[in-house]
Amino acid sequence: MTTYTRLLIAALATVMTTMGPTGARVALAARAGVDEDAAAALKKLYATEPVAKMLSGKARGILVFPTIVKAGFIVGAHYGDGVLIQNGQTAGHYNTVAGSYGYQAGVQTYGYALFLMNDEALHYLDRSDGWEIGAGPSVVVVDKGMGKSVTSTTLTKDVYAFVFNQKGLMAGAGLQGSKITKINK
Repeated sequence: MTTYTRLLIAALATVMTTMGPTGARVALAARAGVDEDAAAALKKLYATEPVAKMLSGKARGILVFPTIVKAGFIVGAHYGDGVLIQNGQTAGHYNTVAGSYGYQAGVQTYGYALFLMNDEALHYLDRSDGWEIGAGPSVVVVDKGMGKSVTSTTLTKDVYAFVFNQKGLMAGAGLQGSKITKINK
């Protein structure tokens, strides 16, 4: 049996296990604390990135994924639960999923927050049956250097993204190709 075949069997077994009744209960239990985790992640983000705090006052909504787990060896995937916050209140729950193939190995956790700056970006999230980042509204990933040049008069994009709390042994955290889907509780 080739390494690729063993990997495929392991991935299928993992999916089948998490889709069963026990896996569903575990996923619901993990999702229960996502509101609190998202609030704590935003508080920490605002303390370390002043531009994020400034954007929060102008954003029509903030989609926060406090913990994304990314793992891969040739074939990779990431998953995480998140919260849409509008006017300081939870307006919906979402998940993000992505898959990739290529030279990769390792495990990483990180979080990200998407600041939806206009009604069109917010409506796109509602209208789309799963929003794929890279399609739809333009997304700008704000890094340390760029954060210094963003002001309330230079805001021209639909969505600003902040990646935070990166930990692990896998380089980088790309958002391109991530699919975000609303969860109906």
